[in-house]
Amino acid sequence: MLKTPLLTVLLVSGLSAVPAAWAADAAALATVAVQTSGSAAADRLSFDGVVEAVRQSTLSAQVPGAIVALSVKAGDRVRAGQELLRIDARAATQNAAASVAQVEAARAEVNLTSKEYERQKQLFQKQYISQAALDRTLAQSQAAQAQMKALQAQSDAAQTQSRFFVINAPYAGIVSEVPVTLGDMAMPGHPLIVMYDPTALRISAAVPPQTQTGAAAGTIQFEIPGLVPAQGPMTPTSVTLLPVVDSATHTAQIRVSLPDSLKSVTPGMFARVWIAASAATPSTAATERLYVPTSSVVRRAEMTGVYVVNDKGRPALRQVRLGRAQGDRVEVLSGVEKGERIAADPQAAAKAR
Repeated sequence: MLKTPLLTVLLVSGLSAVPAAWAADAAALATVAVQTSGSAAADRLSFDGVVEAVRQSTLSAQVPGAIVALSVKAGDRVRAGQELLRIDARAATQNAAASVAQVEAARAEVNLTSKEYERQKQLFQKQYISQAALDRTLAQSQAAQAQMKALQAQSDAAQTQSRFFVINAPYAGIVSEVPVTLGDMAMPGHPLIVMYDPTALRISAAVPPQTQTGAAAGTIQFEIPGLVPAQGPMTPTSVTLLPVVDSATHTAQIRVSLPDSLKSVTPGMFARVWIAASAATPSTAATERLYVPTSSVVRRAEMTGVYVVNDKGRPALRQVRLGRAQGDRVEVLSGVEKGERIAADPQAAAKAR
C-alpha cells in the first residue's frame, strides 16, 4: 500500500521534467528575424526566361523526292555552304539535259535561218526576189531567235530546279535536329534539318510592360543556372524591349544578348533576368522582399525549408521557395512573413523539436 503513492510521485515528477528539459533546449535555441530588402531602389526583380538563338533555321525541300544522302546528324558543326542532305534528282537531271538539247537544236535553227536571210538579202539586192519574200525570211529568222530564247529560259529554270535537290547549310552553325532518315520522302515545306548559329544567343523573358529599358539597360543582369561550371550574375551586351504587349499575359518581351565569350550555352536552357526594381513597374518596385541567412536553410531531398519559431519558442519546419542568393543571405519568395523568427541553427532546432 505504501509503494503505490511513491510510484505515482515518481511518474508525476518524471513527466514534469520533460517540459522543463524542452524549455531549456528552446531557451538555448538562437533565432534570427526575417530580414526585409531594405532600400527598394537597390533591390532587383527576378524574371524567368529562356535562351534562344538569334539565328535559327528550319531547312526544308522545295521539291518532292526520296532522301538518298544524309551527311549530318544532331550535334554536328557545319560550315557555310556545306552539303547536308541530298534528294533523288535523276528525273530533274534528265529534264535539264533534255532542255539543254532543245536549246542546242534551237541555236542550230537560228544559225540556219540567219544564213538563209543573208542569202535572200543578196538575191533581193539583185532584184531576183520580191520584198515580201525577204520579209518572210526575216520573220522566220526572228522567230527562230525568239524560240531559242524561250528554250534557253526553260533550260535555265530546269538547271535551277535541279539544284533544289541538294540542301546546303546557309551559314556556319550547329545542327540541333534531324527529323528524317535515309530513304524518307521529302515534301515541300516538310522540315528536314534544324540548325542554329551558336555565336549569337539571347535570353527572352516576359516582363511588366512598364519596364523602362533606358533606366534598366545599365542595371540588368542575367544568370543561367545550368552552366557548368556555375557562374554568378553576368552583364549582357545589349537589351531590347519589344514594343508589343501580349494580350493574354499582359507582359512584354525583353531580349538580353549574351556575350560571345560565354560557352556551353544552348537554346532552350532556363535563365533568369534580374532588373533593378526602380526600372520596373512602381507597384512591383514598392513590394518588400524577404531574406533569411543561407545557413538557416534546410534541404532534405526535394524539400527546402526553415525552422520557424513560434511565440512559445517551439520550432516548426516550414517549406519555403527561395530566390536569388546575395552574399550570406538568400531571398525567400514564399513560406515566411515579415517579423517571423527562424532558427539560426537548423540542426539544433531539429533536436529541440
